[in-house]
Amino acid sequence: MKLIDISSLKPSGGSTARFQGFRYEANVSFFVVRSPKGKGADKHRHPYEETFIVLEGKIEAIVDENTMIIEGGNIMIIPPNTWHEFKNCSDDPLLMVTIHPVPKTIQEEAN
Repeated sequence: MKLIDISSLKPSGGSTARFQGFRYEANVSFFVVRSPKGKGADKHRHPYEETFIVLEGKIEAIVDENTMIIEGGNIMIIPPNTWHEFKNCSDDPLLMVTIHPVPKTIQEEAN
């Protein structure tokens, strides 16, 4: 058994905790995202599916040029190799977990 303090996964001054499974002999990776209004991830994609669990707040997600609003209490699954981005579009702080079914995340940024 391993116990990891989520705050230990955040970069200095950052608000997103990044768990890379291979560092802990785990077969999954994830991000715990806490973002203020207007902040989020720029356009990118992964060679595997990514699952967003929006716990609190609301995001504007752009997935393959389709824009949608996802509120807390919802789960969104993004297919492999699909361009996507998101921003917190709520006045409330965002709390979201994004799951990557791999021991080490792979991310391609858009140009």
